[in-house]
Amino acid sequence: MKKIFIWIYHKTLFGKLLIYVFHTSKNRLWPDIWVIRYNYWKRRKRFLNLKNPKTLNEKINWLKLYDKRPLHTQCADKYEVRSYIKNKIGEEYLVQLYFHTQNPNDLKPEIIPDYPCIIKTNHDSGGGKFVYNQNELDYNKLREEFKRRLSENYYHKTKEWQYKNIVPRIIVEKLLLTNDGSIPLDYKVHCFNGKAHMIQVDIGRGTVNHYRNWYYTDWTRCPFKWTSISGNKITNPAEFDVPPPKELKKMCQLSNELAEPFDYARVDWYDLDDKLFFGEITFHHDSGCRPIEPEEWDYKLGEMINLTKRQK
Repeated sequence: MKKIFIWIYHKTLFGKLLIYVFHTSKNRLWPDIWVIRYNYWKRRKRFLNLKNPKTLNEKINWLKLYDKRPLHTQCADKYEVRSYIKNKIGEEYLVQLYFHTQNPNDLKPEIIPDYPCIIKTNHDSGGGKFVYNQNELDYNKLREEFKRRLSENYYHKTKEWQYKNIVPRIIVEKLLLTNDGSIPLDYKVHCFNGKAHMIQVDIGRGTVNHYRNWYYTDWTRCPFKWTSISGNKITNPAEFDVPPPKELKKMCQLSNELAEPFDYARVDWYDLDDKLFFGEITFHHDSGCRPIEPEEWDYKLGEMINLTKRQK
């Protein structure tokens, strides 16, 4: 009977209609706390403790619900965050911006540079369109893709409040490339109470050899892992190390300045030819729904966030 139900649910038009109705009602009609509890249960197969959160993941989900400041919206907006970066640490850390628009019909050959760039939106989570040769672009397809992306509100899926009120926009930026034409390593600095604590390094992103190493700020290995699912691969740490960025100390110092207002924030950087470029600020890493292993470290890292001042 269970197999028949699963077949109907996943393989029939009626099942697809049920899926559509369920997810539409969940995303649009359910209270935020219901969606957050459901998403956590679906991904972790356990109930979420929001009354007395202890783990880092639980506290990230608590912050989703109860720490809603306009600054979060500005910093999650990949266009508006540029003014935050400029005022806090200086515009020399910003990737060059070529163009921005709210109208996908503006995506035309004359606005795309002749050298590598990335086209992305400012209001969601995920990658963009890498452009190495604008002559290879299908502009009608490109406009349709970004029309769809502009119509979506990432908040509805995750209830990460900071995305709710972002004005959707398309931005075209310089694509950072190493001398051999590859994407540089990105360093994600996890900050607690405005202080850099650990650094996530993704290696081989977008390939079957996608690894994720974790280091403390002195570049010693962390005794835990916090994996994601990338395609069909879990981003486990590699057996090998990567060298620390030359500007590691400055990266941590700048992250402290940017994360200063927040209980928890992840500040992303690119290190290209020993020069730092800001990537983005994220407040709910993996939406607080991926295990930290061994599990004791979910609790240990959770102890670093004091929610008392937010709970008053």
